[in-house]
Amino acid sequence: MQAPPSAPEAGVESAARSRDHAADPVAIVLQVLADTGYGVWALQGMALAFGIFREGRGESLVPLAVGMLFVIAGLVVASVRGSSGPAWHGWRPGHHAWPTRSALIALASFLPMLAVAGLTRGDNDFWATRLAGATLMLCSLGSLIHGMPRWGAPSRLASSAVLPVGRVMAALYGGGLWLWLFVAADGSVVVGPAQPQHQPWLLVLLVMALLLGLIEGMRWHALRQSESESAPQNGRVLPARFTAALLGYAIPCIALLLADRWQASGALALLAALSALVGRALEQQLYARANRVGGAAFA
Repeated sequence: MQAPPSAPEAGVESAARSRDHAADPVAIVLQVLADTGYGVWALQGMALAFGIFREGRGESLVPLAVGMLFVIAGLVVASVRGSSGPAWHGWRPGHHAWPTRSALIALASFLPMLAVAGLTRGDNDFWATRLAGATLMLCSLGSLIHGMPRWGAPSRLASSAVLPVGRVMAALYGGGLWLWLFVAADGSVVVGPAQPQHQPWLLVLLVMALLLGLIEGMRWHALRQSESESAPQNGRVLPARFTAALLGYAIPCIALLLADRWQASGALALLAALSALVGRALEQQLYARANRVGGAAFA
């Protein structure tokens, strides 16, 4: 007798198709963009809460706008593409009347963002601006932790143990590079070696890149160890992982060092931000593929 559609076998097959769809390259790129946008908002909110963000209304509105574009990219794709496109936190505007809980949490982060946009005036020392910045930081971090992608959270506890920390760290790292771009592209900043007030920020980004590389290395090692007993290993992933590391960490770090010692320019900052974005997307795609096929994909 055949199992009905609600049988466990049917549920497993449906879950497998859902995981494969969640690991679609388009979905991964949109997730990385959203994480970067939340990283921009979290760092900007933190700086506003502590009163160390740059003065000026435009200096606050530009990062907010770029972060919003990154965050809503997935929502736009889910709205304009057909049913084959990735959903935005499980929600397709126009197809489902009410957003999912994850989508509502993601949408809630827009409220403090709008509050910050309306309150930023000159020196940003107003207590309500600081409170809105702190709320924006907390909502952005909450969205990052709650909206964990299915393709990034395998059932193997060892390989998923460092995932939340790695995702938050990657979001802050990518967001920090984009905030550096906004500063470096400012026409009022003199082109030349990094100014003393900018050097600690460049050092923090270098440390974050090192920590993120270690966390991602631990995640790959844990997944390889969890599969080494059941599948042979070959070198299919190693060259692509090297490329992802080069784009995600090496090139941005070289740009940071050049900016600190010789020339802090918008071109270097743009190269670092885009390279980290592409490298992160490639690394997550490789990890999603390896998680599906198991240890046979590892070097």
